[in-house]
Amino acid sequence: MKFLLGGLTAAHLQSSTLKIDESGKPFHVQQAEQIRLYRAAWKEAGHTRSPRVSVSRSIFALIDERDRMYFGGDESKDQVGFLGGTERAIFGRSYAAEPDELIEQLKQDEAIAEADTLLLTVPNQLGVEYNTHVIEAILKFVAPGLGWR
Repeated sequence: MKFLLGGLTAAHLQSSTLKIDESGKPFHVQQAEQIRLYRAAWKEAGHTRSPRVSVSRSIFALIDERDRMYFGGDESKDQVGFLGGTERAIFGRSYAAEPDELIEQLKQDEAIAEADTLLLTVPNQLGVEYNTHVIEAILKFVAPGLGWR
């Protein structure tokens, strides 16, 4: 798994954290199903190379008091709402936990497992210094436990 911080080049499918709720299943399951359908359609269309797929997630390793203050509340869950008044939409959860727990949670995310690339979303309103800390915490405490490079 590669993950990028910012732009993505030459990607064929980039799936964010919001989609129409088609089945009532958890967000990550629906997103993984979409990825599998996309890859099947890609192959059926006669493409000879594999498509690139990326997903976005908000992931926070709780390693200090600032992290716990900002993100250490109740366990996050998918949220459901409506787009345009009639279409039910599902917004994927944010991940925030101590590193070992976070690793176990991320192992259960089917869409991350299906994707080639993970895009981390960071809260720009908290500033560059804090965002650097967030990214470094993922690189140091989470990525190695998941075999990410």
